[in-house]
Amino acid sequence: MANIARREARDAQVLLRQDQGPIAVLTLNRPEARNSLSRELIGAVTGGIREIDGDDAIRAIVVTGAGSAFSSGHDLKELTAHRNDLDRGREFFAETMGACSEMMLGIVRSPKPVIAAVNGVATAAGCQLVASCDLAVAGADSRFATPGVNIGLFCSTPMVALSRNVARKAAMEMLLLGEMVSADEAKTLGLVNLVVEPDRVVNEAIELGRKIALKPKRTLTIGKEAFYRQLDMPLEEAYRYASAVMVENMLDDEAEEGIGAFIDKRTPRWPR
Repeated sequence: MANIARREARDAQVLLRQDQGPIAVLTLNRPEARNSLSRELIGAVTGGIREIDGDDAIRAIVVTGAGSAFSSGHDLKELTAHRNDLDRGREFFAETMGACSEMMLGIVRSPKPVIAAVNGVATAAGCQLVASCDLAVAGADSRFATPGVNIGLFCSTPMVALSRNVARKAAMEMLLLGEMVSADEAKTLGLVNLVVEPDRVVNEAIELGRKIALKPKRTLTIGKEAFYRQLDMPLEEAYRYASAVMVENMLDDEAEEGIGAFIDKRTPRWPR
């Protein structure tokens, strides 16, 4: 009976965390709903990322999905249930979209690199989640789409992340047609970094995380923040900003040790 109770408690959790050394693996755990992003799951991911941000033992995060799908996007049944509200669901819709945007921003703002391990389909806000991660590993059988146009709901928030990851016309094609894109096509477009056998997705993502974990910690944090901040700046402003970042980085103990080790032809001993 105790085993059954523990299993039921586990199954009730919409987000699972398992640490693999310096890598935290977060698993979207609504397989019966194709890991659609309910308000509860959105809140759990936001909280989970925030918790890991403050965990010095964790150097990278892997996000994956339980079952046969990475994520099918927003929970449309949950959203539709609020059409009977007095405001036809406006407040709930606004709160949900705002919470989802904060979740995506939390991933971008996290000082830890975040890697999507994509199993099965990643559609609508699920595709947005992949695009919001810093890196993505996809199973060879995985597929991607922003199919909202097919049901009268243009994928406007997924568009934000998608358009910052793939070429403009490629993003518009996905948004206007709403058709599935294969893993290989997604790699060509720049939406994913690596395509592997489906049973290797999480392991390959963890291995990427382990390689990253060997790099100097503060340098990664400085670099990730700078990367996203400069993206939306005009060219001259981006260079001024990046130059200032480089100066501060040069004064950091990690740069002093790394450059010294390079000159001395030895392995760097990164400060802890």
